[in-house]
Amino acid sequence: MTLPTIRTETDLEDVLSTPYEADVEALREVEGDILILGVGGKMGPSLARRIRRSADRAGRTRRVIGVARFSSGGLERALRDSGIETIQSDLLEPGALAALPEAPNVIFMAARKFGTTGEAHLTWAMNTYLPGLVAERYYRSRIVSFSTGNVYPLVPLPTGGATEDTPTAPVGEYAQSALGRERMFEYAAAKYGTAVALLRLNYAIDLRYGVLLDIARRVFERRPVNIGMGLVNVIWQGDANSICLRALLHCQAPPLILNMTGPETVAVRWIAREFGRRFAVEPEFEGTEQASALLNNAARAHRLFGYPLVSLGQMMEWIAAWVEASGLTWDKPTHFETRDGRF
Repeated sequence: MTLPTIRTETDLEDVLSTPYEADVEALREVEGDILILGVGGKMGPSLARRIRRSADRAGRTRRVIGVARFSSGGLERALRDSGIETIQSDLLEPGALAALPEAPNVIFMAARKFGTTGEAHLTWAMNTYLPGLVAERYYRSRIVSFSTGNVYPLVPLPTGGATEDTPTAPVGEYAQSALGRERMFEYAAAKYGTAVALLRLNYAIDLRYGVLLDIARRVFERRPVNIGMGLVNVIWQGDANSICLRALLHCQAPPLILNMTGPETVAVRWIAREFGRRFAVEPEFEGTEQASALLNNAARAHRLFGYPLVSLGQMMEWIAAWVEASGLTWDKPTHFETRDGRF
């Protein structure tokens, strides 16, 4: 696949939402409308557009419906202009879910991470209570839910990352509540036979946010890079959304659990030095690499869906050019270096 140069946010949105042939084929097989709960986050808009474009190319008439609070009217208008139906809703409000349309396919993206420390009750409400309500409301639907690799413990570096068979041991209340989300959907699968897929993601990358951007900006701005979490996994957001779309064909009871990330286990120190070479800057480091890290092994997903189509090198090239050009960023650091689970 030939990948274009990304110079503007419009270019970026087009690349993120351009479907792969496998996405189009999946939308030929998936029956019915698709409802995306929490479409207003970092990944939701491009996922909705990818699904819309895939369905159109597949020649299938279906509704793609995005639900969010839509505090910014600009996003809602942009989604509608892309052929996506939108519904403004605070899903935690009484009656909100009952008012939503039926849909045989549900993608659950609503979540809360940052701000957990000090307001943990809101995180538990979004990450555990709400999934329980959604599982009850849409127990007859196929449900793909995003989860996180934070449900795993930090693993020794030589292991190559946690697999889906690694026992969960979440550190901190955010990670615990994320495991609670999984348990709610597992409950629906056990009680009703709801077909579910759970995607444990580490870490999605866009040019406006993500681990690679965090490191690139620190190097470019001559600020020290923390290497306490010495190794990381990353995946291009478009590839992650492609897996999400295609996972609709693999929902099952008990739920299918998949780690979702790229094939590499990458040293933070190496990433910083590669960006340093590009920027002609000698990176500064702080902290000491520890013997464990938050790492996912996504071999099962790669066997099912193939390797991501956007390589680590391509992501780094795009991000370096974006940083040099002062491209728009969302100023949402990942805090990937956090080891105590406090977000």
